[in-house]
Amino acid sequence: MILYNITINVSPDIEQDFISWMKSTHIPEVMETGIFHDHKFFRLIHNTEDGTTNYCIQYFTENLKMMMEYESKHAAGLRAKTQERYQDKAIAFRTLLETI
Repeated sequence: MILYNITINVSPDIEQDFISWMKSTHIPEVMETGIFHDHKFFRLIHNTEDGTTNYCIQYFTENLKMMMEYESKHAAGLRAKTQERYQDKAIAFRTLLETI
């Protein structure tokens, strides 16, 4: 199994909109691609020096081939929507993890 983990540093002035948009729009659009069979949405519990909050969205897929399909067919467009909406107020860091 492959875990696609996106950690996003979110500015306080967009935080409530970000949470709402992720739950109502962005996460459903990612799931509608058919690539992922499950997801989780977390807030990291820690204090940041700059007052931002970190959120983590985890998507689960069966294999690396499926993940590469997501990257080639869907990722750019979905990332562009988030970038357009929040610009530098939501900075993402992405990692892929494999079940051992």
